[in-house]
Amino acid sequence: MKILIAEDEAVASQVLQLTLEHMGHEVVVTRSGTEAWETFDRAPVRVVVSDWMMPGMDGLEFCHRVRGRPDTPYIYFILLTALDTDAENYDLATKAGIDDFLTKPLDAIAIQMRLRVADRILWFTREVHQLKQLIPICAYCHKIHTATDYWERFETYIKQQTGSEFSHGICPECLEAERAKLKCAS
Repeated sequence: MKILIAEDEAVASQVLQLTLEHMGHEVVVTRSGTEAWETFDRAPVRVVVSDWMMPGMDGLEFCHRVRGRPDTPYIYFILLTALDTDAENYDLATKAGIDDFLTKPLDAIAIQMRLRVADRILWFTREVHQLKQLIPICAYCHKIHTATDYWERFETYIKQQTGSEFSHGICPECLEAERAKLKCAS
């Protein structure tokens, strides 16, 4: 996995980077929340490991911006902190959109387990996205099944979704089939 690190403390950043690289991950290192956001905004990654307390923009604000970025697939966001992990901090973190919460000093086994969970969740989000891209269509009449349990004509559905207009014609194969039907009917 490609993982973005946001950690302002040099030693903690290096330990995290080396740990993740040793696990086989590609790592992008940033030293502040602002730098992390700018790096992410230019080239989004699917996993972020961020310190909570950083100068400028903290980890919660960084996560809030990631979650608010338009047209971005789901990002798994892990927050690292030396703060007390009480209920109030968990509440603040989850309201900001944090997926996971680890305390410092870094526990290599704990982060490895969290990254396995992240990998599974990201796989499932890709699967759901692919399923949402499928359009259920009747094999006989070619009507589209909508989210409101209604079957509507293909043209109506596409027009509602895209604003596209249709013109109709007949392809050579269908023309021949219709001519054959007319000959048989006479």
